[in-house]
This record gives sequence, structure tokens and C-alpha cells, in this order.
Amino acid sequence: MSKSLAARLKQPGLISAPGIFDMISAKIADGMGFDVLYMTGFGTVASYLGLPDAGLATYTDMVGRVRQFAEGTKTPIIADGDTGYGGLLNVDFTVRGYEAAGAAGIQLEDQEYPKKCGHTPGRRVIPLEDAVRKIKVAAEARSSKDFLIIARTDARTSLGLDEALRRGEAFAKAGADLIFIESPESIEEMRRIGETFDVPLVANMVEGGRTPLLSRAELEELGFKLAIFPTAGFLAMGAALRSVYGEILEKGSTKEWKGELYPFNEFTKLMGFERVWEFERRHAEV
Repeated sequence: MSKSLAARLKQPGLISAPGIFDMISAKIADGMGFDVLYMTGFGTVASYLGLPDAGLATYTDMVGRVRQFAEGTKTPIIADGDTGYGGLLNVDFTVRGYEAAGAAGIQLEDQEYPKKCGHTPGRRVIPLEDAVRKIKVAAEARSSKDFLIIARTDARTSLGLDEALRRGEAFAKAGADLIFIESPESIEEMRRIGETFDVPLVANMVEGGRTPLLSRAELEELGFKLAIFPTAGFLAMGAALRSVYGEILEKGSTKEWKGELYPFNEFTKLMGFERVWEFERRHAEV
């Protein structure tokens, strides 16, 4: 799957990746024909631990989610690896672990520990030299060159766009396959990012975040190759759950609820019940 994603990056057109955060979201997205899925750290930590994306999840927590997602889907997955969960040895261990777990690529960022969600306040970055060493280690640690290293910098918010661009250029020279300048705050800033690099660029489309939400055509025109949508799924899910649960609370039933429900019979198939039924037929006692 890493090879297929690496090949797709060389083809024309924007790649749009939905954020997956649990096995239901992963299985739904997996059957829809996307080129790649994005394991969102925010959503995965929230779903798995019920905690904020603030450096509270461990490598062990997250590599287990990577493995579960990869084993339960066929679409290549790019997985959020935070800061690599420590120093250089941790980065080496994390890259090897994510690749062995079945991810097609890993996203690593230059925040200080504990890290925070990229569209929340209070983020600070480590010195550039330390961040570059992490990317070099990550590039060396992978067993296949098709396993993608996505290097993210959070310097824009605290140190300005010039420093973020400087870091992106250094990360590209250190061996990153894609550059991710987090949280540009205008289309003009996004245009400057696109004009600065000749390597594939990541746009983080967070509904309600710091960066403008743009169309496919707009992102392509600005020079971006991969657009990730980490929050769309769990925000939509949260709204739907609040609506239907509110109906149950208010009326004691869903009989008159006007919202959309995933058909129960289709959901049983999505979760693999057809294999269970077939197994039971084949092994039924005579």
C-alpha cells in the first residue's frame, strides 16, 4: 500500500484524505474509493481515550490504533505520529513501529513536548537543528523508501511564516517526502507556501480552524498535493449523535426523528456479519 500511495503522489491532481478516528469511520471511508485515509491524532485520542490531543497519548496507545486501522482496511493510511514520542531513539522506534503496523506514511511535527493540536493556542516548537535531526532519523529508520515521511512545522503561529518556510525547506533537505506547514492564516499565506516548495505539500482543512477552507480547485491552484480533513468525520458524528440522543431524551423514542440513519442491514454487512452468517451455515450441526 505504501508503494501505491507513493505512486499516486507522482500523478496529477489533488489527493483528498478523510480523517479516520475509530473502526467505524475507517471502514466507512475504506469502502468509498479514497486514495488514502488519514489517521487523525485529535480524533483518535478523543475516541480511544476521551482525552484532548495534548501529548497525553503514548506511542503504545497510538501504534495499536495504527495496526487496528491498517488490518481492518485496504486503503493506504497516513498516521499521525505526533513528535515521535520523545527523542531521536524514540523517533527511530516510532517510524519502525508505524511501518511494521501497516501504515503507508507517518506525520511528524516539530513541537515541544507535550504537543498540542495544531489549531489550538500555546504551541511551541523545538530548535530547528533538533527538528532536522528527527526528520533525518525518520528517513533512515524506514525499511522502504515508499513509506512516506510527512514533516510538519507548527512554527507559523508562534514564530511567523518566514520561520515556518525556513523549517519546511530544511525538512525537505533532510529527507521528508511531503512538507506540512501547519496553520497558515490566509489564502495569501497559502499561496506563498505553494510558491516556495517544489515537493508535495499538505493542506490541513480543519472546520473552524485557523486556515481557510478551500475547494479542490483552489488548493490545486495554490500548489497543494494532499488535503487532509481530520475533523470533518468526528464533528459530523458529534452533531448527529447529539441530535438523535436529544430526540431520545426529549421524546423517549426515535420514531419521529427526521435525521438520517445508516441502514441497519447495511451496517451489519459493514461490520462483517455476512462472514459470520456464512461460517455458521457451513459449520452448523446436522
